[in-house]
Amino acid sequence: MHRPPVRDVRYATTDNFTHTRLYPLTKVFLHRDTARALEEVQADLALRGLGLKIFDGYRPLSVQWKMWNLIHDERYVSNPAVNRGRHTRGTAVDVTLVDRRGRELPMGTAFDDFTDRAHPDYAALPEAVKRNRRLLAEIMTRHGFEAYPYEWWHFDLKGWKRYPVLDIGIDRLAAGR
Repeated sequence: MHRPPVRDVRYATTDNFTHTRLYPLTKVFLHRDTARALEEVQADLALRGLGLKIFDGYRPLSVQWKMWNLIHDERYVSNPAVNRGRHTRGTAVDVTLVDRRGRELPMGTAFDDFTDRAHPDYAALPEAVKRNRRLLAEIMTRHGFEAYPYEWWHFDLKGWKRYPVLDIGIDRLAAGR
C-alpha cells in the first residue's frame, strides 16, 4: 500500500507569493477524476520509493481574483475574466516529488517562483534537477495529466475545460455544504 501524498498547502499560510492566508484550512480538494489519477501517480511513484507533495488543488474563483489582482501575468496566474482558471475546476494540481521521508527532491526553484527558471524546459539547470523534472512530468503525463509550460509543478487533468468552474469556499467544502 502506498502512502497518501504529503500536503503543504501554502495558500492556507502566509508562506506564498501573496503573503496572506487565502484558505482557511490546509485541506486539498480535487475533482474525483483528478483525485483518482493522482492516486495512480502516487502508486507509481511508490514503486520507486518516491511520492508526491501537493501544494494546491481546487481554488475558489474568489481566490483566483485575489491572485490575479496581485500578479497580472497570465503565465503564472489565470485571468478569471478570460478563462476562469484551471484550479477553479478542481482539475489542476501543484505538486513536487518527495523521498520516503517526505523531503522534496531538488527541482531548481521553489514552488510559485515566477521566473524563467521555473519553466519545465529551462535548460541551465543541474542534470539531477532536469531528471527530477522529467520524472515528475513523465509520470503525471502517463496518468492523464498535461504539463503547464511556465511552472514545473503545475499539471492539468486532460480535458479540464469540460469541467465546471466553481466558487465554493474551502471551509464550505470541508463542512460538506
